[in-house]
Amino acid sequence: MDRKTRNKIYSRAMKFAVISFMAFTILSMRLFWIQIVKGQKYGLEAGKQYVREIRVAPARGNIFDRNNIQLTNNKTEKTVFILKDVVISDNSILASLKETFNFTEKDIEIIRKSNNRVVELPLRTEIKENIAVRGVIVEDKVFRYNGNNLLSHVIGYIKRSENVGEYGIEKEYDSILKVSNRSGIKYIAVDGKNRVIPGIMDTEVISDKKSSTNSIKLTVDINIQKEVERILDSNKANGAAIVTDVLTGDILAMASRPNLNQNDIGANFNSNRMDFYNKALEVSYPPGSIFKTVVLMTALSENIISLDDTFICLGYEDLGSFQIRCNKTDGHGEMTAYEAFSESCNSAFIQIGKKVGAKKIIEMAEKLGFGKRVQNILIESAGNLPKNDELLGPAIGNISIGQSNIEVTPLQVTNMMMIIANEGIKKDIGIVDSIVTEDGRFVKKVIREEDERILPTRLCEQIKYCLEGVVDSGTAKNIDLSGIGDAAGKTGSAENNKNNTHAWFSGYFPRENPRYVITVFIEEGGSGGIIAVPIFEEIAKSIFDIDLK
Repeated sequence: MDRKTRNKIYSRAMKFAVISFMAFTILSMRLFWIQIVKGQKYGLEAGKQYVREIRVAPARGNIFDRNNIQLTNNKTEKTVFILKDVVISDNSILASLKETFNFTEKDIEIIRKSNNRVVELPLRTEIKENIAVRGVIVEDKVFRYNGNNLLSHVIGYIKRSENVGEYGIEKEYDSILKVSNRSGIKYIAVDGKNRVIPGIMDTEVISDKKSSTNSIKLTVDINIQKEVERILDSNKANGAAIVTDVLTGDILAMASRPNLNQNDIGANFNSNRMDFYNKALEVSYPPGSIFKTVVLMTALSENIISLDDTFICLGYEDLGSFQIRCNKTDGHGEMTAYEAFSESCNSAFIQIGKKVGAKKIIEMAEKLGFGKRVQNILIESAGNLPKNDELLGPAIGNISIGQSNIEVTPLQVTNMMMIIANEGIKKDIGIVDSIVTEDGRFVKKVIREEDERILPTRLCEQIKYCLEGVVDSGTAKNIDLSGIGDAAGKTGSAENNKNNTHAWFSGYFPRENPRYVITVFIEEGGSGGIIAVPIFEEIAKSIFDIDLK
């Protein structure tokens, strides 16, 4: 073989070797990519026919009260997870379900009609540790809500199918509370015949790790909240109640009735009782005589009257073509402004309102926070204040007694009472304290606005003196908190457009160095002094007892 031929053969061999090496290298890289880099993904996809998902915990962070008491994800129950496509085609399995788990025909029907591949039913009977029912597994499941619906209008609820906050704190802090949908999932291994293979697969490899900063700490004291809700329910109250900390502006309790069922949202949709609305701040109502606080404040601040000025009440007040009756139909006779406030005399306050003028009264109401939102987290109604032509002529009569087009929320009334209790200083009222970790460790404080002086101290001292008079000798004189420092406040009885009367009472206690503001609103409850005042008293006594513990 000559040299030229040998070179030609060698050249071809080298080319073949290079091509073979490149092909081997590319094939090796591809195998590495498939087996190592994408192996987990492809393995899972290939194994989908042999794996079923079950959710054993919500894919959301926690919500805590001010004392780090967990309000969500705090209920664990044994749950029966049923592979629908396995059990419904086999009557012997259905019979085993009834025998082993005491399932009823209704339970079997739920399994049949479910659109889910895995059906969940509560475990209602004791079972052996190792069950042997094909297509079934029993696991501990953590539930988002524990069923008592405590603080439900504040916490809100989620759309479970999408893990999205729909209402309340769940909605407003959804981006923080929501974690990966893979969190809280376990995987059932099944064989080719859909039989459950004993044991649960290791979920750490195939689940995303939860973020630690995914939880919210509220200002609410759940012990006070429990008492407020218990008292509203024991009085069969339809309305709202709020408790705030005078020194900080923290909302310690906020309850609305009728209550919201977090575990059965459909039941709320089918109700006509406004279950979905937080009446503490989402719905506005006429304030009635509560608004006389604003009228008196305006008159005193403008030096138009003094508390010793006298007025004559005949039991009614004529305003052009119509007449407004006083709550004492035969009239109070002659009384001072102080006495008129204590007795909630309509006639005297219409006379005061005429002296002051509607425009100045509404300006004072705006300064006190009426007509706008109090906080910026939860959904809230701004209420309504009359304007323009609504202030003219005889409208002053209804404005002076908190009727007309005036609408306020219990939270706005609370805000006003907080300003008075703090002698003119406005505290930024809030319900969220901080963002925390899943186990309640502090991460970031929720910033509020700085304190702001709204009214002079002297004016608030005068108003506080009048609020004390309401409790000592006026429309709230039946209240008895003498053993815990007394209270001060204002009643309200406001008519709605159906001629039904809403009951109000808002006040603070103890009288000296106030610590708490409590506002009670009972929709269509009747007289504030008869209905709302006793509820205020019960709440105040309960708070005092809690403080002693």
